[in-house]
Amino acid sequence: MELDLAGIHALAAEQGIDAETLDDALAEALRLAYLKTPHAAKHARVELDSRAGTFTVWAQDEIPQEPTEEDPHPHPVLGEEYDDTPRDFGRLAAATARQVISQLFRRAADEKVFGAFSGQKGNLITGIVQQDAKDPGNVHIAVGDVEAILPRREQVPGERYRHGERLRVYVVNVSRGLKGPEVIVSRSHPELVRRLFEREVPELSSGAVSIMSIAREAGARTKIAVRANAQGVNPKGALIGPGGSRVRAVMENLGQEKIDIVDWSADPAQFVSAALSPAHTTEVKVVSEKNKTAIAFIHDDQLSLGIGKEGQNARLAAKLTGWKIGIESEEVRARKAAEAAKAAEASKDEQGSEE
Repeated sequence: MELDLAGIHALAAEQGIDAETLDDALAEALRLAYLKTPHAAKHARVELDSRAGTFTVWAQDEIPQEPTEEDPHPHPVLGEEYDDTPRDFGRLAAATARQVISQLFRRAADEKVFGAFSGQKGNLITGIVQQDAKDPGNVHIAVGDVEAILPRREQVPGERYRHGERLRVYVVNVSRGLKGPEVIVSRSHPELVRRLFEREVPELSSGAVSIMSIAREAGARTKIAVRANAQGVNPKGALIGPGGSRVRAVMENLGQEKIDIVDWSADPAQFVSAALSPAHTTEVKVVSEKNKTAIAFIHDDQLSLGIGKEGQNARLAAKLTGWKIGIESEEVRARKAAEAAKAAEASKDEQGSEE
């Protein structure tokens, strides 16, 4: 049976598909198509002749075997191969070839996309917002010829995504989905903030400054702890930039989100104190290093700053440091200490009078 194998091979070569892969897929597809024809043999193989531009279906029939005492249920034996290529198989064969080529082309294209994006996981990419009426819950981001998905769970509360808008997103995952490569991106991931700063701060790229931890409530506030790795470098100043230019450039990508940059410290008390910025602590008492619990004492006029609106500042400080932080009033502590001292003094006086 004739089939334009030379033309098929030429098309496949243009897409980077090797001839062996194509022949194997085409032969198997033609075999399956043959098995669906009336009176097809159960056992068959397809042989392709690229030079002649033909293919042949070689079939084998099962020959029943006589049972014996040793083998009461013998398996049938396959007979000699014979040419069983259906005469009217040409149209079906051509359609099968087109389907195989289409599948291989799509698979090759998917592999190119997967290969291009598999190394992008954890990186920042820029795309164009594409709204999809059939998928209103997710936002589609066009990155070249690929549409990445910004799921609802990775979106920032209150952030609007307008069709045609350029948007920087963080690549959370790249995987092979049922419909091809699936690129999942995020606007709410804490690492998005790190990547944005790395674009603006040369000291991060050079290693002179490190971001040690990030705590983020997307759309509201982010806290970043930084450390200098070289003498004479101000880590907070490096991220803020001249006149606040660097942090302002990052914030322009995050909308109304506020950013607090604090100094990281190996000393838990110092780190907790810095993390509670903009509030000023009078003291941080480590209750248990094992359980990572601490109490921060703050003046009454700073308590609202330390706790933050709906507890946000204290919550982010705890995430940033990894410590459970209790916040108490410095005035209340002083008053209790004074009362305790007064009680102790009174007790001492009573003991002296009894003597």
